[in-house]
Amino acid sequence: MDQARIENLYDLNETIAKELFDGLTYPWEALEAIGGFIEKLGETLDPERFEKRGDSVWVAKSAHIFDSAYLGDHIIIDEEAEVRHCAFLRNNAIVGKKAVVGNSTELKNVVLFNRVQVPHYNYVGDSILGFCAHMGAGSITSNVKSDKSLVVIKDGEEQLETMRKKIGALLGDRVEVGCGSVLNPGTVIGRDSNIYPLSSVRGVIPGNSIYKGENMVVKKR
Repeated sequence: MDQARIENLYDLNETIAKELFDGLTYPWEALEAIGGFIEKLGETLDPERFEKRGDSVWVAKSAHIFDSAYLGDHIIIDEEAEVRHCAFLRNNAIVGKKAVVGNSTELKNVVLFNRVQVPHYNYVGDSILGFCAHMGAGSITSNVKSDKSLVVIKDGEEQLETMRKKIGALLGDRVEVGCGSVLNPGTVIGRDSNIYPLSSVRGVIPGNSIYKGENMVVKKR
């Protein structure tokens, strides 16, 4: 399952949450610790650069937060990020530098690396999106299986038990997800890969690939 390892998906220098991944092998292992990590990290942030709002929300003074956006509990929004009209940051969300959280987008228990864009009607839950990853309009992460069983990460014949009921998607750096796509629970997409619009994606998608449909994954030229 090498393709799903943290070092093969992410440049950890492109997130304020770098220490969250210390000692871990796979990114989904970080999901249960996001809330506690935010609380710990937030108290160390420079008050000259970050404003504390309430008990557990820290917003960079250079970030642009629309008045209609909702910020729940355990939130960090890094410098020059933009959180647009009616965005719903429910809880446990780290938004990276110059990231965009768009109109009516909902975040829950996520890490968005620097320059991530989820700009139009996206749902991102129990997920980690790498540097410069982009989700097209209406694309979502599905984080719970229909039968409510525990999520298993699948790469061909290889399988890894996660012991977690909720895992959305783990997108590597510079992944592009086409409009209207559904990333099923436990989807892992390798660095620099593209997903065609209106795709239903599951399992581990190799890096530097184009996903055109099930059993139609080709390497980029």
